Amino acid sequence: MKFFTPAEANEALEVVRPLVERLVERRRSFLEHDGELDRYREKIATNGGGLDHRRFHELQEAASEEAEEITRSLEAIAALGVQVKDPDRGLVDFPSRHPGGDPVLLCWRLGEREVAYWHGVEDGFAGRKPLPF
Repeated sequence: MKFFTPAEANEALEVVRPLVERLVERRRSFLEHDGELDRYREKIATNGGGLDHRRFHELQEAASEEAEEITRSLEAIAALGVQVKDPDRGLVDFPSRHPGGDPVLLCWRLGEREVAYWHGVEDGFAGRKPLPF
């Protein structure tokens, strides 16, 4: 496991930020397509009357493409040693060590300028504390 200093985490944002932006965008698009597919599935479950088969297949294909893009984004972020905590909000954690040696997570959310918070491994987003340690 890679451990980041706050400076290294902020440097990594040059690569991480666009990946997280793509992840959030693709996730939103996937959810939209999946929601529309749910409406089609409900219609099919009743009797399927008036079903636009072409649109249904277009939605399936679009949702599948979005899911593949989400997977690629998640894999690219994980390959950098960064943990995705919430793909809808663009929340990621960078493993780190507190000056006392305990493992902690440096916390960043899409829209924030820099990695400016940390929390214990068990604390999560609600336990964020400002950097520096």
